[in-house]
Amino acid sequence: MNGTEFEAALRKLLSAAERSTGNVACVGCERCERCRECMFCIGSKGLARCQYCTACDECIDCSHCVQCRGCSACQHCIRSERCVGSAYLVASTSCAGCTYCFGCVGLSKRDFCVLNEQYDRAGYFALTARLMRELSIPAVA
Repeated sequence: MNGTEFEAALRKLLSAAERSTGNVACVGCERCERCRECMFCIGSKGLARCQYCTACDECIDCSHCVQCRGCSACQHCIRSERCVGSAYLVASTSCAGCTYCFGCVGLSKRDFCVLNEQYDRAGYFALTARLMRELSIPAVA
């Protein structure tokens, strides 16, 4: 096999993989595509080792997330993207090691923030409960 043959074979293999919608070693998942080793996820694509995620794409090792994209090792997040090792984020992007952040971008190891501003615990929950209602964002169990 020469370089040209290799590249042609690789393109063919990648094309077949992109068209594939099958899941591998998933348990109890519904309407998912191209997921691996997931449990009880719904309507998601390209997940790996996730549990109870709904309408998520390309996440790894996440649990109980909804409408997240490209997150890794996150739990109970909603509408968040490219976050890592975080929990209870809503509409946040590129956060790492954070908990209870709402609409935050690029934070690391922060808690109880809204739009990157720190709140005390009570103030955070009062504000975000109101925002969740006004923005019609469903709570995650």
